[in-house]
Amino acid sequence: MHKTDLRIVFMGTPEFAVETLKALVENDYNVVAVVTQPDKPVGRHQTEMQPSQVKQYAVAHGLPVLQPEKMKDPEFVEQLRSYNANLQVVVAFRMLPEVVWAMPEYGTFNVHAALLPQYRGAAPINWAVINGETQTGVTTFFLDHDIDTGRIILKKTFDIPDEADVEYVYDGLMHLGAEICLETLEAIIAANGHPDSIPQDSVLDGSAIKPAPKIFKETCEIDWQKTAKQVYDFVRGLSPYPGAWTTLVAPDGKETVLKIYKTRKTGKPGKGIGTITIEGKALCVSAADEQLEIVELQLAGKKRMMARDFLNGMKQIEDYRVK
Repeated sequence: MHKTDLRIVFMGTPEFAVETLKALVENDYNVVAVVTQPDKPVGRHQTEMQPSQVKQYAVAHGLPVLQPEKMKDPEFVEQLRSYNANLQVVVAFRMLPEVVWAMPEYGTFNVHAALLPQYRGAAPINWAVINGETQTGVTTFFLDHDIDTGRIILKKTFDIPDEADVEYVYDGLMHLGAEICLETLEAIIAANGHPDSIPQDSVLDGSAIKPAPKIFKETCEIDWQKTAKQVYDFVRGLSPYPGAWTTLVAPDGKETVLKIYKTRKTGKPGKGIGTITIEGKALCVSAADEQLEIVELQLAGKKRMMARDFLNGMKQIEDYRVK
């Protein structure tokens, strides 16, 4: 088999998926169509329609684009079938029904931003950092009936430095995802459409499976009852987006949401959970065991800033607390 024998439908939506689509196009794979989310209304009055980043790339490169509201829509299914794809590649997209993922002769494989079977779900990059992992990676696997449980084709690892936030890991995995996609396609071609793959159960080592569920606003609230290391990882696991937050309580009881984007471990003993102190010129908050320096933050209604600039405008901050 040659790469020209593959008729590929690509499915994805965000920037993370664009890098893989770009790799397919630049390496002369035959992408016959692109499936992405419908345009979203934006702006104050929600009157402007914004296409996904995948659509923008596809349109710029003359690729046909399909944007179904529902993946089981018979009209969409027939339109998809008309492209006669024998392989589908999915990156950062929604769950597919069997009528879609089982359509191509060689199946549908997904590029997932984790080392499966760990971190199945919608937010694997965030949860790997939140949980203090020192290594993550990308996995390609064939789709089946359940989410992120199909047979594994390839894996590639990626180290997470202790100071790295989600943006760093996201960028690294985005490029690694493009690499593993190309390697997976090469394996498919070499095996005439049927590469070696292994069930995920066969790589379980007895450790508990860590999930990666979708992140909501309430997920992002800091729990100061946890250790300073846990809060440190939590903050970098949500930075720069969507951002970890806490509640700043004034001496008179008034509460304000405070987003925290960067912290620094101090190793200094805590002074009571949620207590705010100034150590030298550093703004610190006590977690369950130690103080954590707040380096970058954003008060509700204000711009993101360094903590030292925040302190210039906040008098008697040590009379405040967080909860």
